[in-house]
Amino acid sequence: MKTVISASGDTTSAVNVEDTPGGRSDLRAKFFRGLGDESRLLILNALCATELSVGEIVERTKLSQSNASNHLRCLGECGLVTCKREGRFARYRISDPRVVELLQAADALLSAVAIGVEACGRYSDAPE
Repeated sequence: MKTVISASGDTTSAVNVEDTPGGRSDLRAKFFRGLGDESRLLILNALCATELSVGEIVERTKLSQSNASNHLRCLGECGLVTCKREGRFARYRISDPRVVELLQAADALLSAVAIGVEACGRYSDAPE
């Protein structure tokens, strides 16, 4: 394990993994599975511009409060979102500007490959 400084200046621990089966590729796949949930993407998109409370996230995403709270907990545990307490309330924000950059890059790439992604049966929402 090594210590790194994030783009926001926070000190965090990072796992040093090799690009071998079960290494970096496995960790990267886990990372993208976490981003592969539509509810989590709705929350991240809502947080791109500003920090929000759970109520504000629910209002913008149309998710139920319990669903939004569960996904916020997941995003927090993964280090993608941070929480700041203000009395009884909590405000959430994206933890690292690179998350916003990643979402923007995904949108740009999607502009070029959307037809193929839509046509791909392997990424269907329907169970196989």
